[in-house]
Amino acid sequence: MSQRSIGSPRPDVSAVAGMSELIELLEVVWERGRDTASAPPVSSAQARVLFLVEANDHLNLRELGRLLEAAPPSVTRLCDRLQAVGFLERQPGEDDRREVLLRLTPAGRTYLERLRARRQEVLAEAMAAMPAASRAALAAGLADFCAAVAGPLRLPSAEPFTTRTA
Repeated sequence: MSQRSIGSPRPDVSAVAGMSELIELLEVVWERGRDTASAPPVSSAQARVLFLVEANDHLNLRELGRLLEAAPPSVTRLCDRLQAVGFLERQPGEDDRREVLLRLTPAGRTYLERLRARRQEVLAEAMAAMPAASRAALAAGLADFCAAVAGPLRLPSAEPFTTRTA
């Protein structure tokens, strides 16, 4: 297999391997942050639900399942647990009462704020050990990477949710 430069349509193998290693390290950092953000801690899957609900207004159970690539019973159980700890609420749709819309509660928003703050503290400590030029290059590269990854995780704004059911 020939290696290509980073600027080509497909990045070289070493860049992909480096990103994979970074993601594995970040998963460890994320778990530390999740466990110390506040009680009660949520699972990684539950945290993903909270992030997706926060990022997508008027998200319903069906669309959440699509974004998570999960079966409806699994999505329902995740939401049940988050509702039980007070981080998520379900509301009937305005136009179709059978539709179940998901919203973060104030406690859910506070949890995410604390989680992000803790994670950012840990990342800031690690980045402080990097040379300034490397931090600047990382910031530029991460902005582009985040844009490429985040697109599929947000629902298209042009799609109406009023006709969807859970």
